[in-house]
Formats: sequence, C-alpha cells, structure tokens
Amino acid sequence: MQRNRRIIFIITGVILLTIIIVLILYFFIFQHTVTPPGQYIFQDLSDAQISFINDNISNTELKHDVTISQTTTIQKYQNPENQNSILFDIKVPITDFYNPKASIKMDDITDDILISISDLNYTNKLLTIESDSQSHYYFDDFQSGAIFIYLTFSGDEEDINNIFQAINSSSLPDFPDQSTTLSLAQTGVTALSRNMTTKLNSVGDAHYFATKIATYLSHFDLAHTSNEASFSTSANSTNICSLPQMIDVLTDIGLDIVELTGNHNLDCGAQAAIETYNVYTEHNIKTVGGGINADSAAVPLKIDLKDNQITMLAYNLSTGGYTLDDTPGANFYTEEKAIQDIANAKAENNFIIVDIQYYECNNYDNTVDDRSCDYADSSAGNQIEFFRHLIDLGADIVVGTAAHQPQTFELYQNKPIYYGLGNLFFDQAWWPGTTRSLILENYFYKGKLLQTRITPTIYDQNLQVELMNNAETITFVTRLLEARPN
Repeated sequence: MQRNRRIIFIITGVILLTIIIVLILYFFIFQHTVTPPGQYIFQDLSDAQISFINDNISNTELKHDVTISQTTTIQKYQNPENQNSILFDIKVPITDFYNPKASIKMDDITDDILISISDLNYTNKLLTIESDSQSHYYFDDFQSGAIFIYLTFSGDEEDINNIFQAINSSSLPDFPDQSTTLSLAQTGVTALSRNMTTKLNSVGDAHYFATKIATYLSHFDLAHTSNEASFSTSANSTNICSLPQMIDVLTDIGLDIVELTGNHNLDCGAQAAIETYNVYTEHNIKTVGGGINADSAAVPLKIDLKDNQITMLAYNLSTGGYTLDDTPGANFYTEEKAIQDIANAKAENNFIIVDIQYYECNNYDNTVDDRSCDYADSSAGNQIEFFRHLIDLGADIVVGTAAHQPQTFELYQNKPIYYGLGNLFFDQAWWPGTTRSLILENYFYKGKLLQTRITPTIYDQNLQVELMNNAETITFVTRLLEARPN
C-alpha cells in the first residue's frame, strides 16, 4: 500500500515538473522569440483622418507600433514617400467673389478663410499667398499657394513600407494638379493695326509688342483672343488691317484659339479674311465665331483636354462684319441658333462658354477716364439684359469680347458674366479707358470651372502690353465692382 502511494507521488511529481518545464519554456523561450503585434497610435488626428486610416490601412499587420500624426507644409512634397507621408488634404485661402482683394499674407491666414480645395468653386475667390516676399497662387504651379496637409507615419521602416504597399491608389484623395487641370486664358480685343503698323515699321520686329506678356500668356494650356484685323500687305496707319509679320505677336503669346466675331475682319476685303483664316490653320490656331462662310463661322469650338469637355460658342450681334451666306465673316447671332447650340452642348454634358461681340459702349472717347462704360451700358441700351438672357438659355459663363474698355462683372443665377474685357493689343493709347484689359484665367477640373482669376493689363504710347501690379489691380477691380448691376 505504501509502495503504491510512493509510485503515485512520483508520477504526480513528474507531471507537475513537466507542467513547470512547459511553462518555463513558454514564458522564457516562446515569449522571447515571438513579437506581439504592433498598434496604430493616433496623434492629434481629426475624425476624418482616423476614419480614412480605419477604412484603408487598419488591416495591415504591424510588427511594431506605428505613430500617425498630421504634418502641414506650405510647399508640396516632391516625393511624399520619402517623408513617409500621404497627402490628405489641400487647404486654400478664399474670399468673397466680389472682394477686390487678390492676395493675403501668410501670417494673416486664419482657419475661417481656409477651405479644402475639393470644395473650391468659382463663386469663391482663391487668394494668392504672400510669403517670403514672393507671391504663390495654387494654380500657377500646384506646388505652393496652399496649406498641404499630410498624414505622416513614424516607426519601423518595414511596417511603413507595408502600409504604403497596402494603400490602394484609388482610395487616396484626388486633388487638381498640372496633369488634370485645364487652364484657359481668355482675352479681349486684339487689332494689330493702325499706329501699331507704324510702330512695327519703326522697330522692325513684331515680337516687340508682346515682349512683356509673352511668357505669362504662353504658359496656359490654351490662350484665346478676339482678333478683329485680318492680315494684309495693304495694312497702313489708318486701316484696321495687320501686316503679315504681325502673326509673330500671336505665336509669341502661345495663341491657341482666335475668335473671329469682330466687326472689322472684313475691312481688308473678303480675300484677306479667307487668307487670314488659312494662316491660323497653318499655325494650328483654332477658330471660333467666324469663318470662310456662314456654315463654317457657326461651328462651335469643342475642347476636350485633360478630361475636361468644353463647348465655346461665339456670336456677333454688332454693327457688322458677319456673314449670312457663302462669303467670309463672323457668326451672326440668332435666338434660334443660340438655343440649339446650347441644347446640343448640354446634351453632350459640356461646360458652355458663350462669347458675344455686342454693340459697343462709345463713351470712352475722352481724356478724363470716363466711367460710363464700366456700367456695361452700350448704344443698344440692353447689354445687361441680353447677357443675362444667355445665362437663362443655359450658358455657364458669358464673356463680352467687343468692348474696347473693360466693363464690370457679376454672378447672375450663380453663373459668371464678364461684360467686356477691353483691349489686349490695339493702338488706342490716347484714351485712358482703352489702354486696359482683363485677362480671365479659367481653371477647369473634371469638367467643372474651379476658378477664374482676373488679371488686368495696360499699355501706353509704346504699345507694349504688360500686367498691372498688385496695387493697380486692386484699384481697378474695385472700380469695376462699383459699377456692377443691381
């Protein structure tokens, strides 16, 4: 009996010893060779940022803890992965559409004027950021002019590499950049004629006229102007005709679209107008609003670039220069034509720009800088009503391209109207009002107009166009805003 107890005691001891040995092996061997899974540590992140992480990378297995924090910069990272970062948002400073202010100092930016660029639209006014004695406008280079917000990962490099590999590119936020944003510069009247012809004969080089503005205009994806003068060797100091070498002015500014709605394109004769049309074709410059006959003049310009589809329509409702038959000239406006053109563009889901050569305001012929034309008052007396009517027909933006003096602008039915852009290139340096123009910098993204920046220009007796400086811009835009319709 005692012997049996001894055997049971030995067996029990062996079992207990085995259990102890197993526990020792588990705690001192296995636990020392198997690393527990790592965790994500959120450091002052917003709910939206945490939600993004949980939706996209929380299932990535970590060996060590990874800390995720927010990093903000005023200069976009060239290679975010080198900083172990993901671009989460881009915040931009804005103001009201009607605020003449165009810029803000970096130190004056507050949270209440910052919005995500995903929420930007043309009814906001995007501000230029002044920093380090430099101006930064987001759409100039897409690398500055904004607050770039990144999610930054800190921890083991292998874990971070696994996180980046696990991120589906389609889940990352999508922001407008150089490859997806279409820039279109719309300008006003160009008429490389009369005193410009005299000046050309003096300086001997047509490049002279665009010297101060060529680099600026040529950097846009598309540049537009309404050229009212045909090329002809008979150009002189009194007619509105351009010497053939004046084409250099247009190529210098990188012209892509020439509008032919002007009422002077036939001043040099029908043959010159046809030959001018052919010159544009030879230089790969698209035409709109005019042609070698009524049918070609009426063809809309379709723009399909960077996933943006735009229809540009251009009409002449003015003192002449249009065609109704097989002769060259401008596209004459009719209500039926406009209704059908706009309906066709809408059926294609295109953004619709309507340019109109309207009856001119003639109160600029003075030397005291009369402001009458600022108010979009023309000899026809119903300029505002007519332009607004084009919005009612379905246009997304309406631009007046006849005015030799810049006119006011507004939002009507939440759509922009620019009543007159003034003279880009012309010789009317004797009247203050006709030496100025507005350039509309239009930026399109995914078929929508994100922003239009107004950039005024000016020229003097030297007939070289240049950009107004910031102070001049604010003063002049303020003046035009004071004239906007009620």
